[in-house]
Amino acid sequence: MTQRIYDTHEQAVVDFVPQHAGTVGIYVCGPTVQSSPHIGHLRSALVYDQMRRWFRATGHDVTLIRNVTDIDDKILDNARIAAEAGGSEQWWALAYRVEREFTDAYDALGVLAPTYEPRATANIGEMIRLIEQLIKRGHAYQANDGTASVYFDTGSWPSYGSLTRQQRDQMEDAADSEPVGKRDPRDFALWKAHRDTEPESASWPSPWGVGRPGWHIECSAMAARYLGDSFDIHGGGLDLRFPHHENELAQSRAAGQGFARHWIHNGLVNTGGQKMSKSLGNSLFAADLLGSARPIVLRYFLGSAHYRSTLEYSAGSLDEAAAAFERIEGFLARAEEYMVAAAEDRAAGEAAAELYLAPLDGAATVDSLPAEFTAAMLDDFSIPQALAVLHEAVRAGNTAIDAGDGDELLHRAIEVVAMLDVLGLDPRDSVWGAASGNAAADTALDALIVGLIEQRADARAHKDFATSDAIRDRLAGAGIILEDNPNGTRWSLI
Repeated sequence: MTQRIYDTHEQAVVDFVPQHAGTVGIYVCGPTVQSSPHIGHLRSALVYDQMRRWFRATGHDVTLIRNVTDIDDKILDNARIAAEAGGSEQWWALAYRVEREFTDAYDALGVLAPTYEPRATANIGEMIRLIEQLIKRGHAYQANDGTASVYFDTGSWPSYGSLTRQQRDQMEDAADSEPVGKRDPRDFALWKAHRDTEPESASWPSPWGVGRPGWHIECSAMAARYLGDSFDIHGGGLDLRFPHHENELAQSRAAGQGFARHWIHNGLVNTGGQKMSKSLGNSLFAADLLGSARPIVLRYFLGSAHYRSTLEYSAGSLDEAAAAFERIEGFLARAEEYMVAAAEDRAAGEAAAELYLAPLDGAATVDSLPAEFTAAMLDDFSIPQALAVLHEAVRAGNTAIDAGDGDELLHRAIEVVAMLDVLGLDPRDSVWGAASGNAAADTALDALIVGLIEQRADARAHKDFATSDAIRDRLAGAGIILEDNPNGTRWSLI
């Protein structure tokens, strides 16, 4: 059983063999907490959550580090703009508030918390030591204008540009800092001298003077601190390949580290056929998305495309996802009713129902998964093909219910639950109960509907079909449909 992944650095699908057998170390570039999370942030976090869950299902112990960039030009700029408009929020308070928004959005989508989530401001010492190493090796220099700024000398590293297949003489100038004090405009900032226009709290002492770290050095330092000088996978959005990941790779390798053995990048999001961006005004914010669809449906949609492809969002995307996921939920409800009824007839049925009804809570293994699902996931995490296997198992399970084939139903139900567990989509998991709304209200609604169903059954027993039809029509008018079967009547929302 060999895992295959698309390595961006190699620009090819390659065999993935962990650096240490049985363990996988992953570093994912987390958010720069300058403003509220949008659909692109959600998709990226979900992609690596899916991978993490799959590695866990294949028996690996996964360490996933996802950083928080809480000091950056954009954070300081946004805090300054807000202050000029009359606000009083400090830059660090803004960063923490936005960080909480990201955490809440991730939690709502069922994204597992990372093994550790380091903040840039808590790792300044590691960054300074890495910069010192680069200066010692001749790959970095202090600004020639006498300020505290330090730059990476891109001309000193022959492999610069290898991640994105670029030649240095064809690259644009580095845009992360002013060109003042640089040997070459393509050199990028490792340390930025403090400016009089910036708050004193946004600066730290260093051997070169007071300042703050550049964006790129932050991730290199944090990845090495928590995963070691060499680790398995570095991930992030496709838009981070250049300059961020290119610069990370260059400075880490120039400092003598092996750094990431493989690079994975997830695709971006288009809205209305256009790339999502603030300048176009077509950003889809997490809060709005979570308010327009059930979180589990949003997770289904965001995770339905192949991670390397562009995810297309349109007005009907979430409705289509809801319809697809409701077919899965419908099968789970039918299967539960069938097996509970079977439990009344035979002890084995009761045991089968208990096995099915208990959420796996991350305990699914490849032994409980269809071979086709496993093959899809081993093939560069091919989620669309894996979902096709899931829906086929749902179809076969419904057919088994219709045919009264309990053994086949149990087989299919176990497969469906295992696949949902791996994908983080089991609706019976407690995370969805907490995120879906008021549980007491759901219980009350169920009691009222069941009461009407019992009244309808009584009317039918007395051949009062006018009353029976009136109850059905009343429920349909409220968006509730009834399905009669040999074991009784079940209801669901349209």
